[in-house]
Amino acid sequence: MNGDWLIRGRDGRLGAYAPRDEAVWCWAEQHPGGAWSAPRTVGGDQRVHPALAVGQGTDGYAHLVSWRPTGGQESGLVHATHFRPHLAALDWNPLGHPNKKGEATGVPAVTVDAQGRAHVFVPNRGGGVSMRGQKERGGWGPWRDLKGREVEGELAAVTRASGLVELYAASPAGILRWTQLGPGHIPAIDEEPLKVAARPGTLRALTTSDEHVTLFFTDESDTVCAWRAGSEPVALLTCAGPGPVSAIRCTLDGVDCTLLAQRSLSGRIAFAAYPTEQESAGAWWTESGPQLPADVQLSLGHDHEGRVTAATLQPANGHLLLTRRKEEPGLALEAWQTI
Repeated sequence: MNGDWLIRGRDGRLGAYAPRDEAVWCWAEQHPGGAWSAPRTVGGDQRVHPALAVGQGTDGYAHLVSWRPTGGQESGLVHATHFRPHLAALDWNPLGHPNKKGEATGVPAVTVDAQGRAHVFVPNRGGGVSMRGQKERGGWGPWRDLKGREVEGELAAVTRASGLVELYAASPAGILRWTQLGPGHIPAIDEEPLKVAARPGTLRALTTSDEHVTLFFTDESDTVCAWRAGSEPVALLTCAGPGPVSAIRCTLDGVDCTLLAQRSLSGRIAFAAYPTEQESAGAWWTESGPQLPADVQLSLGHDHEGRVTAATLQPANGHLLLTRRKEEPGLALEAWQTI
């Protein structure tokens, strides 16, 4: 999965999404902070591949993107909008293929601009990235080749505080970045990549202020690094485990903090927090919860009371676990619960 798949809808209910059994499943609270309903499929009865991108706009709507088989060895991308976690999502809408036809080219990414328009990104057969975006008056624009070379691993899409869209990708040449110059503009690639060795599949972009996006990635020394355009990357802390980090901004004891979470080598979930954009303050991992398999998915969100909430999902069996921050100082968490 790509993106934050644990999200709070505009009615305050939490929802969680995952691809399973050739469909996308949704778990949802029956009411904010209450019991959860049994999982159900969303997006209609089309079969989809086990790959899912999730994005959310300021209107609270979830945008889901996946691949579906279209015959033989060929596939096409599909998009659905989910207005509230406990309601049915719109049916899958075909987006086509970035190269017109062929097999799936990689895990998609989706983010939503200030106007509520989804921007879908996906690697293409040429080794670069293609994009298709919703138009202001409905419908979708054409597929556009955003260039780039030798893109590896999942893409990291994000919307800045200004409502403009950015995209990041790893390549042997370094980290590639695309930015929008204004609403409705096509994101343009930077002239030069950030020349670092970032491990593919470890990029995570987070809007950390009105001015900045912070990109987290893992380098070849198993260090989680933080980078903001216009400055040099900062080594933050040693990885807790091999997978990507999840990241969210939250307030801890009155301080604007960035919270990271990652499955540790022990199989438990490790958390680390530090004052936002103040990497020099340092961060340390603290583990929580049961031991989980290596393929577990992890996401962070806020519940209806604004409390930090963490969820894990085991793709093989669909087991969803959840914890929330306690109402006490620091980052004390409640016991993990099976949903």
